[in-house]
Amino acid sequence: MRLAWLTDIHLNFVDDGGRARFWESVRPLADAVVISGDIAESPTITSHLGEMERSLAMPIYFVLGNHDFYRGSIARTRDAVAEVARRSKHLVYLTEAGVVELTPNTALVGHDGWADARLGDFERSEVVLNDYLLIEELAQRWNLGLDKPALRDALHGLGDEAARHIAAVLDEAFARYRRVVLATHVPPFRETAWHEGRLSNDEWLPHFSSRAAGNAMVAALAARPQSELLVLCGHTHSGGEAEILTNLRVLTGKARYRHPAVERVLQID
Repeated sequence: MRLAWLTDIHLNFVDDGGRARFWESVRPLADAVVISGDIAESPTITSHLGEMERSLAMPIYFVLGNHDFYRGSIARTRDAVAEVARRSKHLVYLTEAGVVELTPNTALVGHDGWADARLGDFERSEVVLNDYLLIEELAQRWNLGLDKPALRDALHGLGDEAARHIAAVLDEAFARYRRVVLATHVPPFRETAWHEGRLSNDEWLPHFSSRAAGNAMVAALAARPQSELLVLCGHTHSGGEAEILTNLRVLTGKARYRHPAVERVLQID
């Protein structure tokens, strides 16, 4: 099967005509689509998912990214998206779906993920993502910069939540399939956190990587040398590829605002 991978398409920045042209360009390329987050923003995410389903009329597997929670709540946005997916013919929210069979040999899993402030130097970093101002749960902790330790603890918690999910679904998937594709938004390793054409430094790494998620992936493969894991992520808008283990490869997708594109078409056997 042909699986078109999209990431960081930020549809809220694209006008009606641009979105229509984009979906028209995707349709002939693939049998299904996987999106590794940053589809829109919280107030419009469900309407954009509905438009996408009507336009493509094929399976759409997706996770959410940090922008998808902007101007809203993580919990409420996830609940709303999960409800839309449950009622949908083609939308599959991987954070809720568990293990999805693509072929008899290959499964698809995923989780939104989160940058967990564990790589790099969070304490000294002066980077302030809009996440900390525009996402309800993080803005409450950040308190306009007055409580950085509380924000750090919240990011650790979100990273740990993603890691627990990833560990569970990989264990289930590898029990039945030799190959697994995992979609997540945030790069899970230092070597995959590309930014502006180079690997992120300690200033940006806390906000552009998820150590807990990466550790869960490595642990899942430690006793499975015959298994293969391909990770699809985005978030940083800069592309790159890394072989973390001989059987663990990570692709980080590039992106430009107002220019949604197909990152890659994967042939899944």
